[in-house]
Amino acid sequence: MFERPDPSAAPRIWEVGALCRAIADALEARFNPVAVRGEITGFSRAASGHCYFTLKDANGQVRCAMFRRSAGLLDFAPRDGELVEVRGRLGVYEARGDLQLIVESMQRAGQGALFEQFMRIKARLEAEGLFDGARKRALPLMPRGIGLVTSAGAAALHDVVTALRRRVPHIPVVLAPALVQGAQAPASICAALSKLYRHAELASGPLGDAGAGGEGGQPVPIDVILLVRGGGSIEDLWAFNDEQLARTIVQSPVPLVSGVGHETDFTIADFCADLRAPTPTAAAELVSQPRAVWLGALDLLGERLQDAVQRQMDLRHQRLDMAGQRLGRPSGLVGRQQLQLARQAQRLRHAVLLKLQRMTQENQALQARLPTAVERRLQAQSDRLERAALRLQLLDPRLVLQRGYALLTDADGQPVTRPAQVRPGDALVGRLAEGEIDLTVAQRRLL
Repeated sequence: MFERPDPSAAPRIWEVGALCRAIADALEARFNPVAVRGEITGFSRAASGHCYFTLKDANGQVRCAMFRRSAGLLDFAPRDGELVEVRGRLGVYEARGDLQLIVESMQRAGQGALFEQFMRIKARLEAEGLFDGARKRALPLMPRGIGLVTSAGAAALHDVVTALRRRVPHIPVVLAPALVQGAQAPASICAALSKLYRHAELASGPLGDAGAGGEGGQPVPIDVILLVRGGGSIEDLWAFNDEQLARTIVQSPVPLVSGVGHETDFTIADFCADLRAPTPTAAAELVSQPRAVWLGALDLLGERLQDAVQRQMDLRHQRLDMAGQRLGRPSGLVGRQQLQLARQAQRLRHAVLLKLQRMTQENQALQARLPTAVERRLQAQSDRLERAALRLQLLDPRLVLQRGYALLTDADGQPVTRPAQVRPGDALVGRLAEGEIDLTVAQRRLL
């Protein structure tokens, strides 16, 4: 809600778009989702498949839009003058500043009694705080076990199990079967949830027909629960609007995801759950981060570690190159640098191993890959260093002299590289691979 402004203060100056967004946010928080009954007027279907119309009664009217995805689920052809009941979300079309109802489902006004009962239950439970977002919990990224409540013979069970086997075959699933339709369904669902709650809190052993035993008879810890059912009419899904079921859902000791019906179906269970999924399959996907994602994250961490080691090695090589440029005989320095690099490599190896040990505590399934990769990388870098040292040794001036070259210096020991530096009669010293000879300039030739 908007705060009442101070009459003595200057009013805030809004940007038009910002004001429209603020109004849309206020409508979202106050009304949505909303159900409306009214008469259709001005109905049209665009080439895109989206439908546009107005709902009206004797006291007012509201513009409506029904996008192609929702319109494709209609089981009748809407027409002007028809009395309908719609469910959707109220908002603002910012381009024109118009109030607009985005319709997600529509039915002829014949099931109004059940819908009115649904709205009364929703309003009562909402006033009690059962839908409060502050109490809802985030889903675990890597659940140790998943609890599942649905009918043992339902297609929803097959869809959920198929999705979980495809994405997280290593995570155990504890099934607590229940009726999901009919007069006995609410009590059956509550009983199944209660079994999973006790199992999640105590983890004291197998859960009867649910099959909760893990490896070696150890109980499977449950970190999240799925409550799912396939689509149907409002009567088919009515068990999920039960008040006792709603109160049982909010008592869950672990996060609970509802996946009841199709994308446009809403039940009281959806509002009570920690998270609503549009379908049973989507519910399974929300709690099952694919194993490939974690392996990809591990590969990325491995690449970062390798890059860090490579940067350290490159830095050491650069320092070694600079030292080689300053020294004429770097053989001794190369040995010291090799020793220092070996110590640094050992420290880096030790640090990488410690890092990998901490990572394996968090994810034992991935512990073996990084140490092996780092060891191979370090060995490769050590080989590169040895080859670099060998190339550096080949630059030793003594090796050049052994190939028949000589180093000429004047009487002061300065290298002679140009004829212009000497005159006839000057004494020179020629340094060979084995000893020195004294020379005298007889003649010089300038080029």
